Amino acid sequence: MDRRDFFKGGFQALSTAALLRGQAMNAPSHKLPATDSHYRSVKNYVEEIPVPEYRWASSQAYEAFRDMKVGVRVHWGIYSIIGKPNESWPYLTMPFGERDRYNQLYKSWNPVGFDADRWTRLFSDAGCRMFAFTTKHHEGFSMFNTRARVRSRANWTAPGGPRMESCDLAYSIMETPFRRDVVKELCAAAHRRNLRIALYFSHPDWYDADFRPYCYHPLQVPSSNQLTGVRVSSNQRQGELSVTVADPTPEEVKRMMERHRAQLTELLTNYGRIDMLSLDMWLGPSVWPDMRRTLLHLRTLQPDVMLRARGIGNYGDYYTPEGFVPGNKENTDVPWMVISPLGTSFSYDAEAKNYKGAAWIVRNVVDTVAKGGSFQIGVGPDANGEFHPAAVSQLRDGGRWLKLNGEAIYATRPRAGDLWREGEDIRYTRSKDAKTTYCFLLSWPGRSVTLTSLPNDPNVRVHMLGYSGALRSRYDFAKGLVIEIPEALQDPAKRPCEYAWTLRLTSA
Repeated sequence: MDRRDFFKGGFQALSTAALLRGQAMNAPSHKLPATDSHYRSVKNYVEEIPVPEYRWASSQAYEAFRDMKVGVRVHWGIYSIIGKPNESWPYLTMPFGERDRYNQLYKSWNPVGFDADRWTRLFSDAGCRMFAFTTKHHEGFSMFNTRARVRSRANWTAPGGPRMESCDLAYSIMETPFRRDVVKELCAAAHRRNLRIALYFSHPDWYDADFRPYCYHPLQVPSSNQLTGVRVSSNQRQGELSVTVADPTPEEVKRMMERHRAQLTELLTNYGRIDMLSLDMWLGPSVWPDMRRTLLHLRTLQPDVMLRARGIGNYGDYYTPEGFVPGNKENTDVPWMVISPLGTSFSYDAEAKNYKGAAWIVRNVVDTVAKGGSFQIGVGPDANGEFHPAAVSQLRDGGRWLKLNGEAIYATRPRAGDLWREGEDIRYTRSKDAKTTYCFLLSWPGRSVTLTSLPNDPNVRVHMLGYSGALRSRYDFAKGLVIEIPEALQDPAKRPCEYAWTLRLTSA
């Protein structure tokens, strides 16, 4: 696409000098890694250098983001009623009749077990400094009190085959028997506990026909390839259950972007301070100028909200490797936070055996933080608003470890270069003033451990967090710093914790 197309609709073309100024001021510390999958989905039409009018969140917001280290990610919606994994994704492979029944589930939803205070208490007990909550997943059901209206949808069981029909509803939790704004209740409870808040929001909407054909929308159009910038034939998730209807009219496109902007405005207006807006997926090149105007508008509402980069490229403040911890420190200055499910997916898992355990939480938190990132544990409640007992137990177990070892996790920074690790079972962090180094032992070392990446410091003092006495150490010029592990700790029952053990190294 010609670069001039990006600046239609109210933005003047930028001069070469202005672009170079923007690059000098902004781009070096806000360029996503080329390997990020969502960046690759939009890089052909979202400009690498944001327009000069745009501002990212402040350096103070970035610092606070980097200090969090541990969070929880909650996926909850009407997909929880059907009890299948993978959130609303199964919608795309449902037969038309089943899809119609899914769209009606909200009429009977009444999750009386939901308790925002109990949820946020669990998050705090788990050692989390933030939580993310799905205000609207891809299938389009809003978990908050939205005034934005859906005006067109698919009738999947219409005589003669699926067709679009007019409608007028919010398609939200306020139209269910429950009739409670869970986002409002969660934000209020989080503010009381000083938890930072991320509100997840899906750019695409599979219920609203105005959003066709973006991001796997089950309603496709003759111009899908041009509108989405992605060849539909390569999209395996659409398969044979998508339906081709007419291209959206200019009026429908305008209505789509107005509803998209209105809902994001509600999220940043009605619930107090929001720390992160966890955007997901993307729309397409033809509506990018409107999307960019929305971003500029959001910055006027809460300038320090951190925007996840999905769908907006280098306009994003942070990004989220999903389902894996990067193998090395990331090759970018953009803050990052891993998101990975505790069960088989981010939504509710009914099988206790599928939850990965507190040891998994601890190892992933340590590995991620050593590399400079944060780790977000994905869990989902059931249709009644309650988390699986196995998930609750494992989160609290991880929280006990963090309560003892948290000084080596929260508000720390990675060591320079490749010094974040030694082998497979040793990880490091440091205090922000670089006066304290923390060493995590991911497996029990026995009677001694030798650290090879520390300088010879005759004044070094070594302690294990949770153990009262100092540990004896000596420097071996052929090997490194040799630390003796007290005899009393060789009995597993007498160790300060399970899963991983933290050494604090300071210089007297």
